[in-house]
Amino acid sequence: MNSVLRRLGIAIALLAGALALAAPARAQGVVKNKFGDWELRCETPAGAAKEQCALMQSVAAEDRPNVNLVVIGLKTADGKSRLLRVIAPLGILLPGGLGLKVDQTDVGRAGFVRCLPTGCVAEVIMDDKLLETLKTGKTATFIIFQTPEEGIGIPLNLAGFAQGYEALP
Repeated sequence: MNSVLRRLGIAIALLAGALALAAPARAQGVVKNKFGDWELRCETPAGAAKEQCALMQSVAAEDRPNVNLVVIGLKTADGKSRLLRVIAPLGILLPGGLGLKVDQTDVGRAGFVRCLPTGCVAEVIMDDKLLETLKTGKTATFIIFQTPEEGIGIPLNLAGFAQGYEALP
């Protein structure tokens, strides 16, 4: 059983890493629609059979405009998984991970899977519960750390997320 779980964990980590490499390219896709502060961006990657789309929002910390996050919701190309990917700035404390609160309710933490020249990537598979929480919530607050004692909460407006997510192909 442990070897099955370990192989599954390795497969998920590899998938997350491969998908994280595509994040900068996906961020440059064409804006197809807007849903509140969310943009539906699409592009057809080289060698792909069909267009791939993601729901995205960029946001800066209210008290630190140089601390930005890019939040991406997407369905994998095979349509089997739903991912929430967050790209945080370089220079953050990685062991602290990325915290998430929705409307002041602690949703949990995600570890960072990789750092790229554009920032460090945290990614989780959105289960039904998380997806519903994001669809019905008003504000998501992502928490990153610059030191073990200093968490920075970055609020993100969820208005439009439900409609935007439903518009994803």
